[in-house]
Amino acid sequence: MTNIDILPSRVRRSLVAVGRGVNIARRRRKLTAAMMAERIGVTRQTFRRVEQGDPTVAMGTYLMALFVVGLDWGGLELSADPQADDTGTALEIADLPKKVRPKRTPQPK
Repeated sequence: MTNIDILPSRVRRSLVAVGRGVNIARRRRKLTAAMMAERIGVTRQTFRRVEQGDPTVAMGTYLMALFVVGLDWGGLELSADPQADDTGTALEIADLPKKVRPKRTPQPK
């Protein structure tokens, strides 16, 4: 079993949507697949996989494709912002001690 086999359908749909968006943006700008591949720094075959939403293509390649056609990637960095991690915050709060006691320091003799 590969990671593609266990890919959640929501993730798969998102990748396909990104690929479709890149494809449309490329054609609107009258760029060939070969031109895009050259600007991104990948083979034409890899670029075609981007347009198909292939999950095995590196995330950096997807981001470069979006950059080359001038599309915003929706603040991807905000998706991993620790301040927006509600689940992590809830887990942290649940793990807080019930009581807090100061540490005892030994008395000097």
